[in-house]
Amino acid sequence: MDNRMQTPIIQAAIHCREKFGFSVIPVGPDKKPCLQQWREFQKRKPESSEIVKWPFKMIGIVTGSISGILVIDCDTPGGFEAVQRLIPDSLLVPTARTPRGGWHLYFLYPADSKITVGTGLLPGVDFRGEGGYIVAPPSINGEGKGYTWMQGLSLEEVEPPPVPDALLNILNINAYRGADGRPPETTDNHKDHKFFLEGRRDEDIFTVANCLIKGGCKEEMARQVLDILASSCKPPFPRSEVQNKIRSAMQRAERRERNLAQEVREWVETTTGNFSTTECHRELQVTTRDEMKAANMALLRLCEPPNQILEKHGDRRGYYRRIDTSIEFMDFANADIENSIDLSLPLGLHAKTKIFPKGVVVVAGVSGTGKTLFAFNAIAENMRRHSTFYFNSEMGPEALKQKLSHFPLPISEWQKHMKVVDNWDFYNIADKVQPDAFNVIDYLEPEGEKAFNIHGVISAIIKRLNKGTALITVQKKPGATMGTGGIYSIKAATLACALDWGKLEVVKNRFREADQMPTLTKINFEVHQGFKFVPVGSWY
Repeated sequence: MDNRMQTPIIQAAIHCREKFGFSVIPVGPDKKPCLQQWREFQKRKPESSEIVKWPFKMIGIVTGSISGILVIDCDTPGGFEAVQRLIPDSLLVPTARTPRGGWHLYFLYPADSKITVGTGLLPGVDFRGEGGYIVAPPSINGEGKGYTWMQGLSLEEVEPPPVPDALLNILNINAYRGADGRPPETTDNHKDHKFFLEGRRDEDIFTVANCLIKGGCKEEMARQVLDILASSCKPPFPRSEVQNKIRSAMQRAERRERNLAQEVREWVETTTGNFSTTECHRELQVTTRDEMKAANMALLRLCEPPNQILEKHGDRRGYYRRIDTSIEFMDFANADIENSIDLSLPLGLHAKTKIFPKGVVVVAGVSGTGKTLFAFNAIAENMRRHSTFYFNSEMGPEALKQKLSHFPLPISEWQKHMKVVDNWDFYNIADKVQPDAFNVIDYLEPEGEKAFNIHGVISAIIKRLNKGTALITVQKKPGATMGTGGIYSIKAATLACALDWGKLEVVKNRFREADQMPTLTKINFEVHQGFKFVPVGSWY
């Protein structure tokens, strides 16, 4: 096989042919096909054995039914913006950037359509359908500049969607005009669908005006399209009446949008955090394309001053964040500083600090050094004074019962005073924490590579607490003073400790003024009878 098969551009061409089923052709740096008979591949797809022999400089994808794609080519930011208004926010479209700052949007080629190749679909917008081709990534032009996929919108990540109705209407009107911009000489199209003929021109023109306005077209654009269509009617529709149709369509759209816009606003005002347009559609039972488009436009308007209550969230289309400007003020002047929690901790640790409602104690320990045993001792010392919930992460009921059997308490006492919570995870633990209870979480382990996310979860737990508190155990490496997530694991803690076998060290103490010996932060211990923490010597 030709050694050129090893070149990246040929490998990419074969990948386009084999994975996506595209008909590919070699294109030169001037964007012209390198094959004189390239039109042959509008009817058949090349074999890999042919592709490796071709002089590829750039990859051309033949558009239309052979590859199943229609590509919208936007040369200007204004053209790209005009096309975006015709696409629902929730619709993801494979999109490539061109070397000259344009955009190529890949859609499925509409079945049984007559869309070919044309320019001026909208100002700054061309299209490539039957009979055309498009240059695709990772091609590099003669100036050394490349075609690249927009982040998250490559063909590997997003499949080409059907052409939205609003955009398809404009494409079909353009196809009806013919390649030279004039209506076709024959009346075959009229015989097929019998549209825009005498007796129904008025209704058809209004239908198109309605589709264009609901699709997001500006009035000037709709007027231009309808003027062309009016002259194509048999007989021609009076252009003087086109503006009346546009005005009626705009009035109808405003009435419908005004009602749906109010529903969208009311829904947003009762929503917190982030959401997608899909969630909005589902909650409001918006099902038709027209309603979805109107709802999306309403969301966009809520992102604009002076009444802005939304902002776009993240890099993906159709995601928003509710802007919460409400402020709650803390009444600290009337707080009772004696309102601390009577909480006992192993080794007399509680005497070195003061724990108030919403306080969190973090114990980081090496695996096998007694984190769970520390947690059970804390529960045993407090469960008759505080409603207690133990969030179990590792043990089944048999193993848990075995651990508790070492304590001089009958299992019935544990069952009476401690609720054991299963089926929780890192991301929903804050939802399950009991606001007015003693919550013992054994243990909290961040998921994924971003261990610093543990700070956000612990902060969410604190927000969930009211009069209660939490003891959280985390894993740590031998010799380390902080657990998984490092400094982020203790940022929000009232008290943080490092637990190694036989030694405990206070790493953070927010209320160290309550400690009579604040510089003494370490203590050694032994475990007796399989359960009891016994200090060895004093704090040092």
